[in-house]
Amino acid sequence: MEQGGAGGAAYGAAVPPAVPAAPVRVPEQARGEHTHGERPAPRPEVRRHSVRGQILDALRAALVDGRLEPGQVYSAPALGARFGVSATPVREAMQQLVVEGAVEVVPNRGFRVSRREPRELAELAEVRALIEVPVMLRLARTVPSLAWCSLRPLAEATVAAAAVGDRASYAESDRAFHRAVLALGGNEQLVMVADDLHRRSQWPLRDNPATRRADLLADAAEHTALLDALIAQDLPVVQALVREHFNGAGG
Repeated sequence: MEQGGAGGAAYGAAVPPAVPAAPVRVPEQARGEHTHGERPAPRPEVRRHSVRGQILDALRAALVDGRLEPGQVYSAPALGARFGVSATPVREAMQQLVVEGAVEVVPNRGFRVSRREPRELAELAEVRALIEVPVMLRLARTVPSLAWCSLRPLAEATVAAAAVGDRASYAESDRAFHRAVLALGGNEQLVMVADDLHRRSQWPLRDNPATRRADLLADAAEHTALLDALIAQDLPVVQALVREHFNGAGG
């Protein structure tokens, strides 16, 4: 993934071009706007959480495709201006990303996007393999072919996103496929833990942008090959593909 500069923008400074350009569509009430002379209506809590969720999704997508650059500092007011919202939901979303390890707080300036190293992603892939591989192999022996066939659109979505090099869309469809596979086991807690680990493994690395699309296509091909083997109930092939998928730090 692209590597950002080490320099940081001052708190409240204009957002660099790398920041997402498209503003988030936020209802007028959610922005706290009101007609002059009228008392502003109380903000429904669910509406505020909805705005924060939209901003969080947008920031996560920008992290994945490199529009929020590793090492760069971004201020909540400047990001809020770009998104067309106040700084509050941006700050709340950024605090969630702090918890996830995607960004770190820079006092009086904003939030710095964390730099990712290959070792960190290798460790995440190892933990994901410990959780997902045994479950997938168990499901391969117990889930009927018809249930696996229902996941075909999800596997095809990863191929479509990879074909156009859309890393943000690929990240979403990649996680959706893995969630659907694990959900067949009926353990909701396992699905949530695995999805969180998967999300953390999708942030940008210092790589060659020219190879990004090829990597996505190869990863998507592993999804379709795995699904074909699951539908055919070819357990030796399933076992080989599952282990290769995680040993290669696949999605």
